[in-house]
Amino acid sequence: MSRIDRKRVFDLVVTTPALVLSLPVQAAVAVAVRRKLGSPVLFAQERPGLDGEVFVMRKFRTMLEPDPAKGLISDADRLTPFGVFLRSTSLDELPTLWNIVRGDMSVVGPRPLLVRYLERYSPEQARRHEVRPGLTGLAQVSGRNATSWEQRLALDVEYVDTHTLRGDLAIIARTVRAVLKRDGIAAEGDVTMPEFMGEGGGRA
Repeated sequence: MSRIDRKRVFDLVVTTPALVLSLPVQAAVAVAVRRKLGSPVLFAQERPGLDGEVFVMRKFRTMLEPDPAKGLISDADRLTPFGVFLRSTSLDELPTLWNIVRGDMSVVGPRPLLVRYLERYSPEQARRHEVRPGLTGLAQVSGRNATSWEQRLALDVEYVDTHTLRGDLAIIARTVRAVLKRDGIAAEGDVTMPEFMGEGGGRA
């Protein structure tokens, strides 16, 4: 069995029971999102996966819909305290377990970013797509959003070159600790991360 096949088996073994056990929590979060943020409950967006193939990733919504009349324009305006709570606890990520079961993603790997970033990567940075994107990854346990783009993308490529089952287990353990401590949720001065503009991983 190849390393890719072993990783896929590991994903299913870990994710299938986690998905089943999380269904009551997902139902409760869905109700809360509907009451506090309205419809739709889920945020769906195209993201590039393995070899840059595009899939639809789903998460719970954490922001209000844009409404210029109410001053809800920027992400900072639209992100509510409830949304901050969902992000800091990673509860917004629970629907993404479905993407792992489907094979769009892996438990551990480079986080799937925006499709428009594909043309902005250097050839080395683009190697992050040589593995399935992950629910968590080396970059996330090394500061989550509190690292620069250059650092995050370098860590993604490092993961591609060095990942092992033991290493994945270590990243999962570090992820649990980071979520419990609620570390690195946002970059300094930003709601999440500034847009990646290319130029060797420069920040907006």
